[in-house]
Amino acid sequence: MKIIVEKGQDKSLLADGRQLVTITHIEEGKSEHKDIPFFAARFENDEGYISHRFYESQAGMPAIVSLFDEVGLPVESGKELDTKQLVGKQLTIEVGQRSYTDPESQNERTLKQAINFLIS
Repeated sequence: MKIIVEKGQDKSLLADGRQLVTITHIEEGKSEHKDIPFFAARFENDEGYISHRFYESQAGMPAIVSLFDEVGLPVESGKELDTKQLVGKQLTIEVGQRSYTDPESQNERTLKQAINFLIS
């Protein structure tokens, strides 16, 4: 079998800690278990990348608002946010790990994620 490696796929996951990154891609979808809309942002620099999902839910909105604020895109009540405007924006994130219980298997899982979004 031949596997094509697309641009950016040759990078490893970012190391834990503060990272200066650029948002290089936005992917939209719905969660597998509760059908909640989300967008996944790919944060990237020369050392690697990390993708992070932002869920359009009551619990997820503070992270979405924080991300838009930190990259200089104003958030106003009653107005729509366009996730495509995030592409190309630069900011500092903190990369860390989070554990949770998988709803299907009830096993504990750990994932690497971006937190604490700061404008650079």
